[in-house]
Amino acid sequence: MECVLRDLSVTDAPALAALHVATFRETHAPHGGGPSLALRLQQWTDLLGATHAQRFVLGLDAPDGRLVGFAAGCPHDGGVPGYAGELNKIYLLREVQRRGLGRRLVLAVAERFLERGVPSMLLFGDAKSATNGFYEQLGAVRLLSASGEFHGGYGWPDLTALTARFRRQAP
Repeated sequence: MECVLRDLSVTDAPALAALHVATFRETHAPHGGGPSLALRLQQWTDLLGATHAQRFVLGLDAPDGRLVGFAAGCPHDGGVPGYAGELNKIYLLREVQRRGLGRRLVLAVAERFLERGVPSMLLFGDAKSATNGFYEQLGAVRLLSASGEFHGGYGWPDLTALTARFRRQAP
């Protein structure tokens, strides 16, 4: 499936909100629950309508024009030393997973950070999520607490190495 990667804008907020609700439920709450469409619409309208020079949201459009995945990046607040960027959100509809699109989103976020002089990134997820293997396959390292516990944080300390690895693997 050849999807188009693009920057999302405030006009994409309704489609992004609907996708976020659907993918969140697929991932975290398959029997309902999670934030409402109205809440996600307000959040994405606010975020995409504001001028955040350091924040960005990338989307993947399927050939039929549907938004099927997205990733958001922002500066890391410094709570974990050594990481300057944060892969704040990454979601793909289940129907398009395992086609290289998640990897494409991670790479696009990494490249965007590098263009902005941000050399590293991390993400915070669920320590028990089945998606953790995906991050590890992409070379992310587990971020452990001071007591050595894993709470779902992953980091890429060198985005240049990550993007070089992807370029070598490209067909």
